[in-house]
Amino acid sequence: MEWNKLICTTRLGDTDSENPSAGRSAFQRDFDRIAFSSSFRRLQDKTQVVPLAESDYVRTRLTHSLEAASVGRSLGSLVGEELTKKGMIDDKLAPDLGTIVAAGALAHDIGNPPFGHSGESAIQHWFSTSEFGQLVQTEMTDGQKQDFLRYEGNAQGFRILSRLQDPTRAGGLQITYSTLAAFTKYPLESYIQNQDQIHSGKSSKKFGFFQADTSQFEEIAEALGLERRKSGTHWWTRHPLAFLVEAADDICYRIIDFEDGYRLKRIRQCEFTEPLLQIVNEPKVKDKLGTIENPEQQVAYLRAKGINSLVLQVAEAFRQKVSGIMDGTFDEALISQIPRSSIEGLREIEKLSLTKVYSARPIVEIEAAGFEVLGGLLETFVSAIEDKARHGNSRTAKSEKLLQLLPGQFLHSPLTPNPDQYERVLQITDFVSGMTDSYAVSLFRKIRGISLPTM
Repeated sequence: MEWNKLICTTRLGDTDSENPSAGRSAFQRDFDRIAFSSSFRRLQDKTQVVPLAESDYVRTRLTHSLEAASVGRSLGSLVGEELTKKGMIDDKLAPDLGTIVAAGALAHDIGNPPFGHSGESAIQHWFSTSEFGQLVQTEMTDGQKQDFLRYEGNAQGFRILSRLQDPTRAGGLQITYSTLAAFTKYPLESYIQNQDQIHSGKSSKKFGFFQADTSQFEEIAEALGLERRKSGTHWWTRHPLAFLVEAADDICYRIIDFEDGYRLKRIRQCEFTEPLLQIVNEPKVKDKLGTIENPEQQVAYLRAKGINSLVLQVAEAFRQKVSGIMDGTFDEALISQIPRSSIEGLREIEKLSLTKVYSARPIVEIEAAGFEVLGGLLETFVSAIEDKARHGNSRTAKSEKLLQLLPGQFLHSPLTPNPDQYERVLQITDFVSGMTDSYAVSLFRKIRGISLPTM
């Protein structure tokens, strides 16, 4: 791959040249378009650690995404400086790397359904186990079925950026090719024949776009010169900056979710301190820590130092692996390439987070309820749209009322379902996955008659 092709200002769906008088680079515009989108704002009420948290301190997906964008900007800037020194990119392009990674990291969770990763599992569960969920797949191809059976928030995010956020124009938000590629950590479709031929690299653990959106990613990949991994498939190597977007997320959710665990009183201060000191590995930091009296400030100081250390270590890992990244032979998480002491510290953090934070009973109870909420919403709205599609004017009155609750963008035309089964079911998952946690619970309660709206 070549950097002069990988850094590209062409926008998906918009071939007009950028306005040079606007005072912002093309990639700064990407960041702003994402930040001002309604899909991004809805992340303020989507789960990061604690679903439906009552504490105003605990992070939501929105605050997590802002923090990841900040870390991503630092990573991209450091890498840009290093590549400039090596003569691999023009010094005029170096600042763009930080902005591209920041924009990709800002959007990295924009496709998450309600209740976080548990919400993804709930959608997969409904399509794989419910009788009606299986029935609506009868007219679909193997690839289309896998879009639902392996439902993926990353693919939903690409769909939001490239189509749903502004469905009235080609390319949706019309983000640049480079930012969309950096955003896409898993540049392959959900189904590839002979699955055993898919290598075990990090970029193929999940998938990054639905069957409905393959042509859009193919356009991006060809323009940027991404290597196709297997002839005849929609499966490419990662854009090099996708490794940095992934690393920004990895750093933030490991360290900051751990800090939230401390704030929720599930992690003791000594449990927080020890692995962070392993990561920082600077004697003067331990000395400084002893001069801070307030425990909360001690934790905040260590969190900041831990993130800074990991940023420097990941940037160095990119420098060491850049040749393999550029030719597609390196396909691991950069955070797995940092010094051993830091890896051991992160493992301890992960172990404590799994046992004391993520598996806490209140969190598990809400996540379990999420299966009922999302499964119930899918059952309700997919049933209604299938009733209308199959029976037309003979549909039930209940189906007609439910379809009136469906925003017009999720229908083929006003009160008319899409004639293609895959497309109309995909539009319902678009609707359900775009809900906030609170709205999903509220709508579920209302349509089940558990609570009634007030006028």
